[in-house]
Amino acid sequence: MVTELMQQGMTAVEEKLESVVASDIQLLEDASLHIVTSGGKRVRPRVVLLAYLAAGGQDLDSVIPMAAAVEMVHTATLVHDDINDHSLTRRGKVTVHARWGRTFALLTGDYLFTKVYELMAPYGVEPNVMIATACTRLVEGETLQAAAAKSGSMDRETYKQIISLKTASLFEASAKLGAWLAGGSPEIVEAMGTYAYNLGLTFQIVDDILDIIGDPEAMGKPVGLDLSQGRGVLSVAQNGGAGDEESVTAVAELEEPDPIKQMLAGLRNSGAVEIARLQAEETGSRARRALDKIPPSPARDELVNLIEAVLNRDH
Repeated sequence: MVTELMQQGMTAVEEKLESVVASDIQLLEDASLHIVTSGGKRVRPRVVLLAYLAAGGQDLDSVIPMAAAVEMVHTATLVHDDINDHSLTRRGKVTVHARWGRTFALLTGDYLFTKVYELMAPYGVEPNVMIATACTRLVEGETLQAAAAKSGSMDRETYKQIISLKTASLFEASAKLGAWLAGGSPEIVEAMGTYAYNLGLTFQIVDDILDIIGDPEAMGKPVGLDLSQGRGVLSVAQNGGAGDEESVTAVAELEEPDPIKQMLAGLRNSGAVEIARLQAEETGSRARRALDKIPPSPARDELVNLIEAVLNRDH
């Protein structure tokens, strides 16, 4: 029953994402649809829907715009991130800025952010404060990451702060929003937030691992990009924060002429990937423990399964 409900719900989220970006300015609509329809894992809206059901929600249609809003926040950040990262591909498609140029990509990202207001307006003050707080933290995290990458000062504590702000905060808000709309008690809402916060940490650590060992074709984007720009959990290893420092720095002695491949090979051999994997397993365990406070239900089972899916994903 939950599986069928979730399929219907996620289909409705997709339809809402596509319909809400309609514009009289064709270029803006085209660019928005380009990124909105490019696929993606849709983990954040899935968390919204599952948290809503696990907290006792009955009317899934009522939560669809909220789930779409959370995904729209994420999608808007991707458009801006690709500009900052000079990325040419995203989800196997050309990036918005590579196709339409930097100016129109910036405007597209802005447009997507404004659509979040439209989607969230009917829900009132409290949930809007939740999502606004998450957006603020997200931007703070991205700024801290850019500053650390530029200065070469990425260390373990900075990395933890970055992923807490830029990734875990929106995951946390996703679950809290769903549980709140379902009328969950403060204890249930908080437990859902703790679950999703740790799920978000897990997701980002795995994402950074895949930046090193992932298949570019499966991921739809190049690997090594975050590492080359001083970002991600493995950049901590490069700065001596994890793994065997001699193995990491020994990469300079390799004969491979491509510097990105040199870094990737060195990190694969250093043990840093295994250390990062253990970190992901730990945050995944914290997410599981948080669900102990949620009453048993098929939706809660799906939240547990989502942890495993995040840990074991290959793209």
